[in-house]
Amino acid sequence: MHKKKPITVVKIGGNIIDDAQELKQFLADFAKIDGLKVLVHGGGKSATKMAQSIGLVPQMIDGRRITDAAMLEVVVMIYAGQINKDIVAQLQANDANAMGFSGADGNLIQSDKRNHPTIDYGFVGDVKKVNTTLLETLLNSGIVPVFCAITHDKNGQLLNTNADTIASELAIALSEFFEVTLSYCFEKPGVLYDAEDDSSVITKMNPELYAKLKAEKAIHSGMIPKLDNCFNSLSKGVQQIKIGHHKMLQNTNAVCTTIEL
Repeated sequence: MHKKKPITVVKIGGNIIDDAQELKQFLADFAKIDGLKVLVHGGGKSATKMAQSIGLVPQMIDGRRITDAAMLEVVVMIYAGQINKDIVAQLQANDANAMGFSGADGNLIQSDKRNHPTIDYGFVGDVKKVNTTLLETLLNSGIVPVFCAITHDKNGQLLNTNADTIASELAIALSEFFEVTLSYCFEKPGVLYDAEDDSSVITKMNPELYAKLKAEKAIHSGMIPKLDNCFNSLSKGVQQIKIGHHKMLQNTNAVCTTIEL
């Protein structure tokens, strides 16, 4: 059996997206990653700012955004437009031949509108399938795909979709053809024992420790969906998962959290 080619899927989020200098440094580091790579980005704070500037009141439940029709217009404009194109342009400046995508482009990521028994999330999508055939063609043509957090339902409806989940679903789909490393980058050095103390990094996280910390309510609520995605990805073929500051992309000795089964 021939060895699978390595590929790196990186999700960038948190305050790095809003900090021009940090973003610039991250994209320089990302562009230097050897071999095939995919970037997924969020952009929540910019969307919230834009929404507030036009009089919309953003609504969140358990760290997840409620997306009504007006908010969907804002997130599509910010995620698929401004942030995505800015990132693509900066990657081109770093000699990475990037192309920006929503899930609707080339039917790359199809979702179902979330159907929750008690909460109406509005135009929010849960990933249903990834078009790996096209994605593989793009990657093998030397393209660096850059995905924003917008997918579609194949009936003409765009859907706001959690960027951590998109990264996880892309990584799982690609693991059929590639040896996948998934990295979640944000402004912290990893998953922390104490959210206020950046030196309290949990360097290895396994399901037992995760269950214990969740039971003790010792994990920041925003980190729970991310970690759930991580364990799901590892159980479905993703080779390696790291969470931490983007320094870890170019410095193998940088402190970060490695997720293990």
